[in-house]
Amino acid sequence: MARKASRRSGRKSETKGRSKKAAAVAEVEVVEEEKGLGVNDGIAIGTTILFLVAILLTDYTLGTEYGTGLFFAK
Repeated sequence: MARKASRRSGRKSETKGRSKKAAAVAEVEVVEEEKGLGVNDGIAIGTTILFLVAILLTDYTLGTEYGTGLFFAK
């Protein structure tokens, strides 16, 4: 057997919950981002450079050993 909740108790708890949430949001500080490259940018640039070097070394090996390849064919 379920009991019905009264409307008054539901309204009071909602208004109390809202005032606590509003106070917590008001205390947030805005922090500016640093200028320059970050860690994520450095990882992306490093990965791109290593990927290009791997492609060139593979093509060099294909060109010198097998006579095929895009850039280093004999």
